[in-house]
Amino acid sequence: MNKYGYPEQAWDAAIKEGTQALIEYAKRRQMVTYSDFVRHITTIRFEGPHDSRLAHFLGEISRSEAEAGRGMLTVLVRVVHKSGDYQPGPGFFNLAKELGYDTADIEKLWVEQLKKVFAVWAK
Repeated sequence: MNKYGYPEQAWDAAIKEGTQALIEYAKRRQMVTYSDFVRHITTIRFEGPHDSRLAHFLGEISRSEAEAGRGMLTVLVRVVHKSGDYQPGPGFFNLAKELGYDTADIEKLWVEQLKKVFAVWAK
């Protein structure tokens, strides 16, 4: 069975790689760009930061971590916007809303999630 064009087993292995890479960044209290993040994924390949499968990939990681009570781990994956901020892309905030987080103030949500992820992993 395939998942987003990859064998399900490969997709699931890549999710584990991505999650572990983000945990390592969280332990060091660091953020990571999309391009640096995908370099940690060796089981499957993405066609760059605009690959639509990457959004699903990040969504699965965040959903799983949030449901486990550890916060939206992909808050660490940053997008450098023209305005100069380093917030996650809109997909992050759409998922946050779907997961029941208050998205009225996205900057507040972003900071809360960063603090939560760092608190969990940077021990």
